[in-house]
Amino acid sequence: MTPYIPDNQPLPEALSRTTHLAIGAHQDDLEFMAFRGILACYEDPDNWFSGVTCTDGGGSARTGPFAGHTDEQMKEVRHQEQDEAARLGQYAAQYQLRHPSSMVKSTEGQAQLGKELADIFTATTPHTLYTHSPADKHPSHLAVFAATLKALRSLPKDQQPQTWIGCEVWRDLDWVPDERKVAMNVSARPELAAELNNLFLSQIAGGKNYHHAIIGRRTANATFSNPHATDDATQLIFGLDLMPLLEDPNLSPIDFTLNLINEFKDEVQSGLSPYL
Repeated sequence: MTPYIPDNQPLPEALSRTTHLAIGAHQDDLEFMAFRGILACYEDPDNWFSGVTCTDGGGSARTGPFAGHTDEQMKEVRHQEQDEAARLGQYAAQYQLRHPSSMVKSTEGQAQLGKELADIFTATTPHTLYTHSPADKHPSHLAVFAATLKALRSLPKDQQPQTWIGCEVWRDLDWVPDERKVAMNVSARPELAAELNNLFLSQIAGGKNYHHAIIGRRTANATFSNPHATDDATQLIFGLDLMPLLEDPNLSPIDFTLNLINEFKDEVQSGLSPYL
């Protein structure tokens, strides 16, 4: 579980400087969902972003130049793409745990991944954490969220992050009531966002135009976030404040998420009721 250190600093020092940590299921998830953390740390000697990618990338779709790749070859391509993103984004460290997706979703895999993540938290001690939203629709993303929650709850309070945000990937968070959204302004450095997104050529060539989709979502979030004001940002990522799940260790993440859906239902009902 030795991470890649782009600037070749000694391992303990490289990890302990981490201020912002992101945990994603797949190669490219970090760049798509946690770009706010990357921006906060880029070229800032006092803030450092580290990433954790949990799965091995072996099940990726493949066409074009990657059509003939075996699973093992595809894993290596995706591993290299993620390390290159860490170099370009000036990450403090990049972990690639290389677990099969099936393992991450199993009972035994959840326990193993949870222990690994707890060890990473102890080594990095970030004050800000990004991971998948509990409202995501990808099973591997939900499994990584669950393992992250279990790992965090196993730690003493003083070793838990001060901020924990669940981010958009395979479902946007536009439906979340405004007062419950974390709106992350990622308007700065559009050239860096483009370079990071386009590094994952194996996925784009596999038939998914992720770069345009991600930038389109961020632009739409900014434009449609407030119908009564001009735009303060050109790019927004929406997130959920997940800290209530740490502040109350007995709070069910299912209940937490369903309560948000109920709040959305109530908002829609109150908006329509005066006219119908």
